[in-house]
Amino acid sequence: MATTISRSMGSIVNLDEGEISREIFVNEDIYAQEQEQVFSKAWLFVGHETQVPKPGDYFVSSMGEESVILCRDREGEIHVFLNSCTHRGMKVCRYDEGNTPVFSCPYHGWSFATDGKLVGVPYFKDAYKGALDKSQWGLIEVPQMHNYKGGIWASWDKHGPSFLEYMGDFTMYLDLLMDGRDGSEGGSEILGGVQKWTMPNNWKFAAENFAGDGYHNISHRSVDMVGIGPSGLGRRDDSEYKAGRRINVSMPRRGHAAVVELFPQDTPQISTYQNTADVGEYFRYMEAERRRRLDGKTNLLGVVGTVFPNMSYLARQPRSIAVWHPRGPNLTEAWRWFLVDKDTPEEVKDVLRHYYIRYSGPGGMTEQDDMENWNYAHKASRGAIARRKPYNYQMGIGHLAKDVELPGVLTEGICEENARGFYSGWLKMMDAK
Repeated sequence: MATTISRSMGSIVNLDEGEISREIFVNEDIYAQEQEQVFSKAWLFVGHETQVPKPGDYFVSSMGEESVILCRDREGEIHVFLNSCTHRGMKVCRYDEGNTPVFSCPYHGWSFATDGKLVGVPYFKDAYKGALDKSQWGLIEVPQMHNYKGGIWASWDKHGPSFLEYMGDFTMYLDLLMDGRDGSEGGSEILGGVQKWTMPNNWKFAAENFAGDGYHNISHRSVDMVGIGPSGLGRRDDSEYKAGRRINVSMPRRGHAAVVELFPQDTPQISTYQNTADVGEYFRYMEAERRRRLDGKTNLLGVVGTVFPNMSYLARQPRSIAVWHPRGPNLTEAWRWFLVDKDTPEEVKDVLRHYYIRYSGPGGMTEQDDMENWNYAHKASRGAIARRKPYNYQMGIGHLAKDVELPGVLTEGICEENARGFYSGWLKMMDAK
């Protein structure tokens, strides 16, 4: 079945005509193919180094449907292990996060050090007669892992490209999320915990949306009217964007996509943060430092993006990372991390924390709008009649922004080129031999 699906995938994802079959969202066999062709090959976001700052710290994450442990060993090295005992498969870590000297299986008692080595086997001498080669039965570690500016990424494909090869020029856009608000390199940390919730829809709805769907603002009209931004305006205090130029960036060979804003150096910066002068002053200082580092270059700000397949982000405010974990063709477990600079004052963190949670996550007003769209669209696409009609992805075909010098396939304003690029990457991996 998997071979048949792979050979016919191009017939149900027609990017030249801008038509994509609903089958890729609801078909269980296609979903199983994704686990083999996409999630066991791609680079996936696991967590952030600041979640495991001390030796023995761990955070349980996911790579596709695989439970994995992000941990720091006694020597301070970071690892990513499959959360499964090599004896009979039981999870060796059943807590979300914490600190431990060893991971102990509650089934038969095998225990593993934080570097993955098998260090404890009950009745080793009596039951195994001392013959078990412990060095061959440690935790399964990902063959490739990369720490990119604090973000921990991993891949199960030992023969696949390195992280930087997989990203290509898209690191330029990911940097707009990971770098400091003053333009310094890296330096982010996680603010609070990780929000987790489930949605009754396919994971691709969310990943595609954050790749750059600028067409759905009607969904957020009521939220904009309420005014949930830091200074009580709209969803974001984004008057600076109105002076800029919105550019959609697609990398169809890889599937990554983003939206950025180009605007002049003298664009004014928002100065009000809910009548908190210190917070406004902090952001004005950081913005001045960022522009100083630009040294007269064109100002480039990130808006949203998706690193294929399932890591999405908001680069400005709320500055956050989302991972859309697949839990079957009809279910997604969403996780969201919020980011700040490590040296951000506590009063600023508190203002941002309140803003972040009213914008994003299961309680966030904006994300609730999005989830309602994805959930109803998915449910309305599962029937026999509905599955006969493809989705329309024809907006802006052939209309590129050719006067902008940035990496990627570039379009301007509202366009579906980013979505087509996302599914181009999906199609390449699904049809790969």
